Amino acid sequence: MGLREQFMEALKASMKSGDAATTSTIRMILAELKKVDIEARPRGVEKVEDAEILAMLRRMVKSRRESIEMYRQGGRQDLVDKEAAEIAVIERFLPPELEGEALEAAVRAAIGETGAASVKDMGKVMAALKAKHGGALDMAKAGPVVKAALGG
Repeated sequence: MGLREQFMEALKASMKSGDAATTSTIRMILAELKKVDIEARPRGVEKVEDAEILAMLRRMVKSRRESIEMYRQGGRQDLVDKEAAEIAVIERFLPPELEGEALEAAVRAAIGETGAASVKDMGKVMAALKAKHGGALDMAKAGPVVKAALGG
């Protein structure tokens, strides 16, 4: 089952259970997805693939984390709680993120596959990581690990 179907199933379930906060967040996800689909039309894409949907979800989580920081500084705990609840709903659709030793092992494997020898080959390694681990990979966290592994 693709992410679009998962969103619809979760929306139906939250509506049946009367969970207004989850229903609202999933509707927000669907609205953002519609916007991403429309933005992709000039490229000849009617509906974006799951990889682009995962990237969209990661952007949504990142945006909410930034908002949480601002709300904490402003002493608005009510808004912090609302954003944190939205993050929890969004993250239900994201695969577990590669971190720590698993990320380092994936980087070592990608370096081996690409035959990368120096920091100049970082782009090849990042492309291989993205192709193999796509949705489970935060490229911002992977970059420094790749650079360190290549002696940068």
